[in-house]
This record gives sequence, structure tokens and C-alpha cells, in this order.
Amino acid sequence: MCIKIFTGMDKPKYYVVWDGVSPGIYTSWTECRLQVKNYPSAKYKSFSTKEEAEAAFENGYTAYSASPKSETSARAAAAKIPEWALDTLAVDASCLGNPGTMEYRGVYVRTGQEIFRIGPFADGTNNVGEFLALVHALALLKKKGSGMTVCSDSRNAIAWVRAKQCKTKLAHTDRNAPVFDLIARAEKWLRENTYANRIVKWETREWGEVPADFGRK
Repeated sequence: MCIKIFTGMDKPKYYVVWDGVSPGIYTSWTECRLQVKNYPSAKYKSFSTKEEAEAAFENGYTAYSASPKSETSARAAAAKIPEWALDTLAVDASCLGNPGTMEYRGVYVRTGQEIFRIGPFADGTNNVGEFLALVHALALLKKKGSGMTVCSDSRNAIAWVRAKQCKTKLAHTDRNAPVFDLIARAEKWLRENTYANRIVKWETREWGEVPADFGRK
């Protein structure tokens, strides 16, 4: 286990690396990034206190990802969110670098339950991940016959979905071929399907971070 000592003036953050080059707890994003950049199965997350980070690292990623939020933190987060937005599917993406290791997921807001998580993929971008997350959510909800609203904090992704086109400038390479395959499938789905679900911009300033946020920075 590797714990770095914080010496700065700002409030520290603690980064837990469960799966990376050197698993441990780090107190700078730069150090954490070195452990997980281009690491295919990297698992990591930031915490606001040393105690939370140590507990999460000791219990392991599986135990952490499966455990519900504490009642206190859940109430505090829900207090900022409008009642109607609690029964929505929130989506978000994470990308380590630009391009970099990308993944995305969807979370049911009221309970914090992770509904889907896709990736990681090499050489993607955050905007691409946000776009794919939205389309994945719409396709999943249609398959289940649900009219649930989908929330995203990305204006670009929402605009791309409505245009039925991923307007990325990302270069197509052998390494990110799986990403472009997903993009093609997502665009095809949008062209061939209709959906009744509302897509709503998640208002981060008013409601806090979107519940699907990976909390890595």
C-alpha cells in the first residue's frame, strides 16, 4: 500500500488505485494518473477524506462498488436534486487523457444503482463516451419498454444525439477501432429507431455532480 503525504495549501483529495501499475492511495491527480494511464483494467476513484480512501482501498473495489452510499451522504446529495429528477437514468463518461482510456456508465438517480458500465476502451474521448452513454441508455430503456427520462451533463453529447451523429474529430486508429465500431452502431440505432424518452441537461451547479460521475478528478 502506498500513501503519499499531502503538503499543499488546498484541501487534499485522496485517490485510490485498486487496479493499476502500483495500487495504493495517492494525494495528487498527477501521481494517480501515472498509475492508471493506458492501463487496460484500471480501477480508481477520488475521495475527500483519508479515512474514506483507506476504507475503500482496504475493502477492495468489488466491495466498494457493490456497497450503497451512507444514509447521510445519500440524503445530502438528494436534497439538491429536484424530486422529478430522482426517477431518471443519469449517464456520464470518464476519459484519462484526450484521447485516452475511456469508459461510460448509467446510474439510477434515486438509489445510485449502476445500471450499466461499458469499457474501458483505448484512445477515446470524453465527448465520445458521453454520446455513447446517452445512446446506450436510450436503447436499453426502449428495450425494457420504459419512458424514463435520461440526464446528461454534456451539451455536446445531447446535441450529437439529437443530430443522430457523433461529430467527433477523433482520429480513427487500430487502437480505437472498437470505439468507432460503437459509434457506428450508435448512429445506426439513432437512424433506425424513435424514442419517447426526454433527454435533459443535468444542472451541475444547482444539483451537484451528475450521479453517474466517476469521481476521478
